[in-house]
Amino acid sequence: MAIQAVGRDTSETLEAHNVAVHFEGLAAIHGVSIALRRREIFGLIGPNGAGKTTLVNVLTGFQRPTQGQVFLGGADITGWPPHRLGRNGLARTFQAVRLFRDMPVVENLEVAAVGTGLGRREAAKRAHDILAWMNFAHKAFLQADTLPYGEERRVGIGRALAMAPRFVLLDEPAAGLSDAECDDLMKLISRIPEDFGCGVLLIEHNMRVIMGVCHRIHVIDSGRTIAEGTPEEIQANPDVIRAYLGSKSRQKGA
Repeated sequence: MAIQAVGRDTSETLEAHNVAVHFEGLAAIHGVSIALRRREIFGLIGPNGAGKTTLVNVLTGFQRPTQGQVFLGGADITGWPPHRLGRNGLARTFQAVRLFRDMPVVENLEVAAVGTGLGRREAAKRAHDILAWMNFAHKAFLQADTLPYGEERRVGIGRALAMAPRFVLLDEPAAGLSDAECDDLMKLISRIPEDFGCGVLLIEHNMRVIMGVCHRIHVIDSGRTIAEGTPEEIQANPDVIRAYLGSKSRQKGA
């Protein structure tokens, strides 16, 4: 079933300009700038503790930056609360899946759609359309707490898409998935920009997923940018190899 794509203006960007976040004087991120375009899959990678989730928290209003600005489509959205950003086109998933576990799968998506201002009937249609797009319609009325872990993560992505975002930020969606589940996830993520007209920011430690779906990749280490480029450029970058990928990653075609 076709999903109506939203926001066809590909000139829009989600940008962070010279963003820093300090916790009690310690810099979690320092002077990081990124620009994510519509209809693009943009990877954000780095070692544990590099500051990836902190940056996403800044972009989505869960963390106010110590310095720097965030722009959505040219408008300064620095410090906007998450609910306001959600209504203006930003959606995200979390490392820990936060489903309404006592509700059916479809209602988890409906709640997200209602939060964007849709009426119940329109929200239900959007939820069912997205589940059909995900080949998940047969599980629409199962209770969320009956799903295995990998399917919970898929529903989390569906719920973010139910917000009809201009940009969706996915925080480690492949964590804990099998190789087969990762293959399905890669196919799903690859279709999002074209089918929904939105940009995707992907934080992920699974290099097969990152290298397989991303158009550009931004690498941070110890809160600072060390590289940005295509998957091929990142795999060949000696600074990235030293900081994160390791020599074996290239040999395995990470």
